[in-house]
Amino acid sequence: MIIGIAAVDRKGAIGKGGKLPWHYPADMKFFRETTTGHAVVMGRKTWLTIGKPLKNRLNIVLSRDSNIEPQESLIVLSDIESVISFNNSLTTDLFVIGGAQIYSAFLPHVEQWIITQVPLTVSGADAFMPDGYLDGFKETDSKELDENLVVKYFSRR
Repeated sequence: MIIGIAAVDRKGAIGKGGKLPWHYPADMKFFRETTTGHAVVMGRKTWLTIGKPLKNRLNIVLSRDSNIEPQESLIVLSDIESVISFNNSLTTDLFVIGGAQIYSAFLPHVEQWIITQVPLTVSGADAFMPDGYLDGFKETDSKELDENLVVKYFSRR
């Protein structure tokens, strides 16, 4: 299954200046627990922000930049078709973890969204979820984390 996972502020912001514009340990723990043991796909900018493979996950970087060195638990694929094809051979879920261009590219393929609602509005945010990304989805569950965060689960109708 292809699952989009993101933390989103009240206006749909997900980033500012190439970074997460907030720090919520409860959300980081939730993200780690949810994606561990699975594959994650991210864009080059997200990869550069993280700087190393996420532990206990297969890390896929979607990039045409051939300067990214493949390493243990990291593969680089150059187009979305390659990722979709590779996903068909996986025995785990594939989590789309950002950034904005990657969320947009995977929009037709995402079967479920896991969205942490961040209780603030980021001034000067410059990266946002795609418009209408939840169109065609229905909320199926929600769960409260610490720090006034709510995680909502959405499945394709």
